[in-house]
Amino acid sequence: MDTLLRFEEFEAAERSVGCSEVLARSWEPNVEIAEHSHPFRARALVVQGEMWLIVDGESRHLGPGDRFDLPPGKLHAERYGPQGAVYWVARTNP
Repeated sequence: MDTLLRFEEFEAAERSVGCSEVLARSWEPNVEIAEHSHPFRARALVVQGEMWLIVDGESRHLGPGDRFDLPPGKLHAERYGPQGAVYWVARTNP
């Protein structure tokens, strides 16, 4: 199936449950992002590469097909693999 079509389906599904912004995020290889939070809920689907999401001291390895869901204000850190990563994310303001 075409990647664009899959993104459009992801976007339509997320907007149907109230997400206000849906976008594709790309990360360069080996990027590390220190602990931070966002003022929005982030629901994401990893579509390429790999990443590690660190929440409450627990590291979770994510690859294509894996999802994560972070509530607003949740502290977390991110690390991306040697090929970088792409994920689609739907954001919802509280």
